Amino acid sequence: MNNLREIWGKRFVFYINELQKYLKYIFTGHIAIVFVFVIGAGGYTYSEWLNTAPKDFPAFLVVAFILSILIAISSPTTLMKHADSVYFLPLETKLKEYINLALRWTFFSSVFLTLAAFLVSIPLLTKVAGATKNEVLSFFIFVLILKYWSIHTEFNYRFASNGRSVWVDRFIRFLLLFAALYFLLSGNYVFLITIVIIQLIYAIVWQKKKKEVPFPFEHFIEVEQSRMMRFYRFANYFTDVPHIRGMTKRRRWLDVVYNLVPYAQKNSQLYLVLRTFIRTNDYFYLWVRLTVISVIGVIFIPFPVVAIIFTGALAFATVVQLRHALLAGHEFRMDQLFPIEPNARKWAVNKFMRMIQFVQAILVLIVVLIQGELEPQSLFIPIAVYIVSELTIRMSKK
Repeated sequence: MNNLREIWGKRFVFYINELQKYLKYIFTGHIAIVFVFVIGAGGYTYSEWLNTAPKDFPAFLVVAFILSILIAISSPTTLMKHADSVYFLPLETKLKEYINLALRWTFFSSVFLTLAAFLVSIPLLTKVAGATKNEVLSFFIFVLILKYWSIHTEFNYRFASNGRSVWVDRFIRFLLLFAALYFLLSGNYVFLITIVIIQLIYAIVWQKKKKEVPFPFEHFIEVEQSRMMRFYRFANYFTDVPHIRGMTKRRRWLDVVYNLVPYAQKNSQLYLVLRTFIRTNDYFYLWVRLTVISVIGVIFIPFPVVAIIFTGALAFATVVQLRHALLAGHEFRMDQLFPIEPNARKWAVNKFMRMIQFVQAILVLIVVLIQGELEPQSLFIPIAVYIVSELTIRMSKK
């Protein structure tokens, strides 16, 4: 128990094994196909837009804004457990070694998303804004430094304030990060130095305040448990996670939807599936998120062919994840006591998926019609949503 480095090492190995156990179910062939289509559609749209982008496009503002958001969100990964508030208490003065390892892993695990956004922004900076290779390299190094600063500053703030008003701290850091990145890109080095000094002062203030309070075990344990629970909920869309329990909500405003299912014994499973979908947060918000992303893609993707691929891929992902989730429940249900056909659940889920995917296609069609300047190819976007959904339902083995 005295060797905190060894404790971190054991927990880190367990954490990596836990990630690998569920990631192998997430990144299956189905999802890989979706990623290929989405990335391909996005990359094609982006490259075509770069060729026609106006010279006065505010590239520096856009890049600084996006990267500032990604850098500002820097929650620490401590791998702490519930019992640590008791067992780590005698070692509170020696926790520095453990925390340093945690923050080091936080940096390396969270910097990849920031670097991915940076790599995507390079063509925008060079082709549209006219940045040189040396300027891009300097910007890259500065982004890494700011990410390191953001992670340590957020940790110190959480430590000193016991996690209260974290979004206030993030908003302040976002403003400082945005100003620093923009002034660096635009070459205003006097203002850049001023912002950097403010950032240093801000970090030092919370570093000193941290020394005045005891280690907030409960807060960091809660942050860690919430982080892992988000991962488990995401993994639960693809496979059964035994120790997760989805949250439910009444959603009284959707009660009228239940009337769409006629009252009959043969529709009992369909009614149960509909009720499960509406009241289970994980299922309901999964469909809402993917539908909203499809609608946004239709709005901002100017090429109908790319929009068809994009929305089709998301329709495929919607059916695969939701259908598996609705069929995967092994818990006892009261309907199992009644004489219902063995395949009634599968029939009900398939019919329900056709219903909600038809709604998704209609929403996409409405957006296509509202946009004006209707091209004949655009009408194939909602058709693709429903056809891909239907083919996925028919080809699913389970």
